[in-house]
Amino acid sequence: MNDSEKRLVVVSNRLPVSISGDEKIGYTVEPGAGGLITALKPIIKRTKGAWLGWPGCNIDVPFDKLLQEYSNKASFSLLPVGLTEEDIAMYYRGFSNRSIWPLFHDLIGQFSFVLEEYERYKVVNRKFAETIAKNITENDNVWIHDYQLIFVGSELRDLQIKTKLNFFLHIPFPSVDLLRRLPRNQTIIKRFLAYDHIGFQTAVDKRNFVSCVKWLIPEARIINKRTKSYITYNDQKTVIGYYPISIDFNEFNDVSKSKEASDTAWYLKENINAKFLVLGLDRLDYTKGIPQRFLAFEKLLEKHEDVRGEISLLQVVIPSRLNVPDYQNLRDELEQLLGRINGRFSTSGWVPIHYQFNTLDRVRLVGHYKAADIALVTPLRDGMNLVSKEYCASSIDNKGVLMLSEFAGAADQLGKGAILCNPFDIDRTAEQIYEAFRMSDEEKERRMRLMRSEVKKNNVDRWVRQFFEVNH
Repeated sequence: MNDSEKRLVVVSNRLPVSISGDEKIGYTVEPGAGGLITALKPIIKRTKGAWLGWPGCNIDVPFDKLLQEYSNKASFSLLPVGLTEEDIAMYYRGFSNRSIWPLFHDLIGQFSFVLEEYERYKVVNRKFAETIAKNITENDNVWIHDYQLIFVGSELRDLQIKTKLNFFLHIPFPSVDLLRRLPRNQTIIKRFLAYDHIGFQTAVDKRNFVSCVKWLIPEARIINKRTKSYITYNDQKTVIGYYPISIDFNEFNDVSKSKEASDTAWYLKENINAKFLVLGLDRLDYTKGIPQRFLAFEKLLEKHEDVRGEISLLQVVIPSRLNVPDYQNLRDELEQLLGRINGRFSTSGWVPIHYQFNTLDRVRLVGHYKAADIALVTPLRDGMNLVSKEYCASSIDNKGVLMLSEFAGAADQLGKGAILCNPFDIDRTAEQIYEAFRMSDEEKERRMRLMRSEVKKNNVDRWVRQFFEVNH
């Protein structure tokens, strides 16, 4: 039986649903959104599979019963892992997001390590493993996702599970020099090698991982081939590859053709009163480079008086991790920069930076993409960055310009059409925004056609196929 025919069991930190309500009004289970859910749902349904994760609510909520009822209608099983408030504080907000997240994004200044949080991370990964072990057979295809669950594979091996285990890391993987700063680094690499197949976003991430194995576990045997590496350690053979994640091109392309998205785009430009609109759209996170983007836009206004009154930046920030001090501080910093820059340059009828702190549904999201003459996607470091691909898929008139950080994984695929920038270089980024502002329609169209063709060809379905077509 090949992998595509086996029952697929997906494991992620969160289930692909949200539970809302309370005892008085009752509870509702709503389907989640996102590229991973869109890509994997059809396969899970076809193979009568399961999705396992934290339901996102307190353990007092009767989520077992709610998810069983939802599973019956959804044609696949939702398997919850109940976590306490302390689990979330220490495993998720702690080791996952104070240790792994900043270090793997090359932001050592944000990194910290607390032994108790690391120990709780191990405990929670064991909880996930125990739930998986009760719900799988040796014939299942188990696919574990992302940095919160690195240890699940080794915990399953400790439980004597022989099933083939796949893992995909959605964030970057650091160099040896960076990883050495993380206490227990050798143990962490050994834990990775419990998997049969590990996927990374880019060739650089794959190369970094193999280098870490070479330096930290010299007894491991490594065979490097053109696109894959094969590592044998303690009689366990692991295939290492890279598979850039993507989006459902047709969904964004089709929504962009709708009247609702066109109306949203028209209203947005009318409301902002900008002849030329630059869009930034990011989750609230210090990896996204939003303060540097504001400073580059300020430098543009300083150096090129002809853009004043002509161009405006709309920055949409999606709320995220608001109970984490670093994220609260980032929000405060953005609002202070916003006030200073707008106070310095605003004139009657024109504001240089508009700021929205909210979430967007799919139609409004695509409407924002359609309205944008330039998309500024300038993270300091990013595993892939799907906003860049969504912008291209939504640009059905081929008139938009994508400015993309060279430190986003998407730069490998979109570099021929995007203006690649270094977000740490404020002056150069400002000049590149000006270059995009002055670009001819013919050049815009040439670049966007290249990128749209790339995203259409390498869509999220192809990503899944490539991952499971690996010859072990």
